[in-house]
Amino acid sequence: MLLKNFGFAIACLAVTATASSGIADTWSVDPNQSQLGFEVKQGGGVLKGHFASWEANIEFDPDEPETAKISAEIKPLSASTGNPQFDGTMPGADWFDADAFPVAEFRADRVSLVEGNNYRADGSLTIKGISHPVELDFTLDIDGDTARATGTATTNRLDYKLGSGVGTDTVGDIVTVSLDLTAIR
Repeated sequence: MLLKNFGFAIACLAVTATASSGIADTWSVDPNQSQLGFEVKQGGGVLKGHFASWEANIEFDPDEPETAKISAEIKPLSASTGNPQFDGTMPGADWFDADAFPVAEFRADRVSLVEGNNYRADGSLTIKGISHPVELDFTLDIDGDTARATGTATTNRLDYKLGSGVGTDTVGDIVTVSLDLTAIR
């Protein structure tokens, strides 16, 4: 499930890339004002968590979103749910295999305007060396040199061999990654 969250987190970073009109701007994510989270069905409830360590490179012009270049790296070891059992399991070989794959990546070179201030980033999420396409839907608000993006993406943890030995009745297969990012140009 962390893998899915990582992918969503990366997608969320991509959304934060939107910037001023004209020439694409480079945006720097403010980690003190940004969250990269995830949630997955677990038993009869929902397990929520976040990633504490991630970085993003974002070039984005809202007048020409199709020219966007977004990349993000997330460290799966930084995933936390507040539940010691899950937090202790996620870095292991059956989940993120953080020793062999210390970084997950999201890359997008295509963003499209949906309508108003709603965008979609089409990218690729790589976890444990396995890549799959991911769509990140986000809303972008720009005020001067500050941008705020909020969005979500969903992915299937089993596509990345995350928790392959854990049934979907115990941990759901669909992971939602959410972002609430503030970036400055």
